[in-house]
Amino acid sequence: MRITHSIMENKKGFGFWVLIIVSIVLVVFLIIGQTLSLIDYDLALSLGLQESEKEIGKVGIAFAKGFAFGDTIFYVPLLVFGILGLLKGKKWGTVLMLGALGISIYWPIVHLYAIYIDTEAITLDPEKYISFPIVLSLITIYGLWGIYYLYKNSRD
Repeated sequence: MRITHSIMENKKGFGFWVLIIVSIVLVVFLIIGQTLSLIDYDLALSLGLQESEKEIGKVGIAFAKGFAFGDTIFYVPLLVFGILGLLKGKKWGTVLMLGALGISIYWPIVHLYAIYIDTEAITLDPEKYISFPIVLSLITIYGLWGIYYLYKNSRD
């Protein structure tokens, strides 16, 4: 199947720029929160970008570092090259961005489920039970909307 994109052939409208800007903001947060935690977890923790052992336990820290590693070597590059490819109007940019958007749906749902499935194993600070559902839901919506947007602005 050959994909030709109307966003590559026509103007880059408002939706295109929303997708690009939100993606850039997400890349910045991923680098600061995830990549930084691989270098210095305590620094990322002190910035409020990771959870403490008290909140998520030693196994939770291991999983947080695992997600940080995966994000750093796979998710961030997909987003960065997806952004660049879309800006250049390349088909590969759309393919890479679709992969990144799929991840953007998956990981927030995993985290939301984990937070609420066992409230004894994960004891977050109370304000995080308010902020996490909002932020993680918005990231999921971004992923769903982005896939829809790219699909609607593409043709076979």
